[in-house]
Amino acid sequence: MRVHFIAIGGSAMHNLAIAMKLKGYHVTGSDDEIFEPSLTRLKNHGLLPEYQGWNPNIISPEIDAIVLGMHARADNPELLRAKELGIKIFSYPEYLYEQSRNKTRIVVGGSHGKTTITSMIMHVLQHLGYKFDYMVGAQLKGFDNMVSFSDDAPFAVFEGDEYLTSPIDPRPKFHVYRPNIAIISGISWDHINVFPSFEIYRQQFAKFIDCIEPEGSIIYCAEDPEVCSVVNSNSRGDINRIPYHTHPHDTYNGTCRLIDNGNYIYLKIFGKHNMQNVSAALAACNAIGITNTQFYNAISSFEGAAKRLQLLAHNSHTAVYLDFAHSPSKVKATIEAVKEQSPSRELVICFELHTFSSLTKEFLNQYHGTLKDADIPFVFYNPHTVAMKKLPPIEPSDVIQGFGNPTPTVFTNSNELVNALRTLNWSNKNLLIMTSGNFAGLDLQHLANMIVE
Repeated sequence: MRVHFIAIGGSAMHNLAIAMKLKGYHVTGSDDEIFEPSLTRLKNHGLLPEYQGWNPNIISPEIDAIVLGMHARADNPELLRAKELGIKIFSYPEYLYEQSRNKTRIVVGGSHGKTTITSMIMHVLQHLGYKFDYMVGAQLKGFDNMVSFSDDAPFAVFEGDEYLTSPIDPRPKFHVYRPNIAIISGISWDHINVFPSFEIYRQQFAKFIDCIEPEGSIIYCAEDPEVCSVVNSNSRGDINRIPYHTHPHDTYNGTCRLIDNGNYIYLKIFGKHNMQNVSAALAACNAIGITNTQFYNAISSFEGAAKRLQLLAHNSHTAVYLDFAHSPSKVKATIEAVKEQSPSRELVICFELHTFSSLTKEFLNQYHGTLKDADIPFVFYNPHTVAMKKLPPIEPSDVIQGFGNPTPTVFTNSNELVNALRTLNWSNKNLLIMTSGNFAGLDLQHLANMIVE
């Protein structure tokens, strides 16, 4: 099979391209800009395009399929040439479905927790020796790539993003995967550039349930009223509804542990939200025949996904965590988790407004009260990022008003933020960094090391 990737340099696209080469396909690709780590990873696998830019002349009838990335536009010259030649064109999620159509697909959807739940399921399956295909939105310990496909794996585990499928297909990605086992972890408004109202956003999860294969299952968080409303209002009688709750747990000598019929399972992760994620992963594993005992034995060694409450550095009195949190519900839950883990330490938070939604003035009030458990809150945004997203400018006063009490100190210059962190006495304090960006190019690992030193 010959497959050509248009916009191969994307975070998801380059992982899929590598996966298909490892499966034995002949893979080519193109892009007009490729950044790290995609550039080095593509180069190491012999997939880096010879030049940057689009060239319709490389699209020939010998190509069996085109995979179109989100970075490409609808008028991309290579895409137009492929259409002229009648070559089959797939979006990224369509190609994932194509590769897994004969497998049992577990698809994890929700406004938060998707990556972690997917990662937990993958960790358990790997620990138990199961063969499975996967796609996950973070780098995981024990997995070389974020995507993998094979001919003989009976299961496929996908993180189900609700963002758009491709430049020429406005469906949310998770509508394309047609799960046999679906998970909804929570519903909290996001991606307002695509879903301009909460009701429109909420409808995507109702449609997700309709995309479940006949006689399939929906596993859902029974503690989220919006999720329960969406699930309970669905009229399908052929699907199995499986609610889950926060797993019973406690903290002993600074270590979080699950409680199961009087037994304790010590974990390397923590936080109430993660205990919800554990329950979701347990239900999914139960659905494919894995017992509770097998699950608990495996989950005890799970260390978490990159940028999901990732411990960057620590000493005897300070810890620095990094999390991908950006939506209001996840910001609140992540702060609560770190505070619950170390209640005797002051918590300093650095949160970057980076997504389209978070940098929109009208959306900022969705963050009201999310910082209530922070002792010293810092919020950063880059005016250049606002301009690049072609959004109206926002002012620090807009951010302060949106977040409310406790009033955050707002920075628009990352060097000034670093200087403010340097002036703090870090004895008996933790730092939580939350971002889907990089604070205008900060080396966050270096920052963490500086603080604990």
